[in-house]
Amino acid sequence: MGKSPLQMLMMAMVMSAPASAMAQTASLVPTPPEIIARAPAGAWRAIAPENLVVMELGNGKRIVIELAPDFAPVHVANIRTLIRGGWFDRNAIIRVQDNYVVQWGGADPKRSIPKGVVDRPPPEYERPLAGLKISPSKARDVYASTTGFADGWPMASDGRAAWLTHCYAMVGVGRDLPPDTGNGAELYTVIGHAPRHLDRNIALVGRIVDGMDVLSALPRGTGEIGFYTDAEQNVPIARTRLAADWPGRDQPHYQVMRTDTAPFAEYADARANRRDDFFIRPAGGADVCNVPVPTRKAP
Repeated sequence: MGKSPLQMLMMAMVMSAPASAMAQTASLVPTPPEIIARAPAGAWRAIAPENLVVMELGNGKRIVIELAPDFAPVHVANIRTLIRGGWFDRNAIIRVQDNYVVQWGGADPKRSIPKGVVDRPPPEYERPLAGLKISPSKARDVYASTTGFADGWPMASDGRAAWLTHCYAMVGVGRDLPPDTGNGAELYTVIGHAPRHLDRNIALVGRIVDGMDVLSALPRGTGEIGFYTDAEQNVPIARTRLAADWPGRDQPHYQVMRTDTAPFAEYADARANRRDDFFIRPAGGADVCNVPVPTRKAP
């Protein structure tokens, strides 16, 4: 069938439209950063001061960590006790392995572990599904039957239990060979491609919410698995405190995007299917670690 005069006119208008106008139309598709920026206050949850850790390095840089007591309560309680007992103060970052982890703390023959620390916590590598409100991911995963997000945390499940995933910036507890589970005196964060093979083998206790740019840029260790071979290479830690212990006005405040909200669903879809000007083909999916949950300083 032939086209009507009106259809012909509309086609002519589209064909003659300047490239800038077409680009402007394409740019109306929001990018992930734009979705984050316009997310309303209700799309964010505050990090409880008891779960917010500020680690100040000797060079004045700050690393801010959110703890995850719902996934590893005994390990997290240990970490709080270690912080309040001054364990990490005047300690150091001792290992930086390229595309893997940054590690800090560890045994110090000159100091003893603070009282109240459980020497061998239970293996908190997974937890029951009960009580978790999960926003599942649509992407296939080679490590678990289900992945998604729960209360802002990246997680996986086999239908029986749930566990945190070793995504970039996640924080775990260093340990020796089993049955050792680590007492929290030695911690690490992921600075490379997600080592998901570590899931359910080590207790994940939190994530870095600020300061990953500092940690990922540290000089790599030249010793075995990235350890610094000379104590002079260690990166000093000046002090570590819980936000709950700071004076009121000076207390830092951070927020995490709620993963059970429409803005997060839109953000996750945009991460999986980039439709803005640069992209030719949307990927059609994103694994759980490629949808980093947005965090920010509280406005």
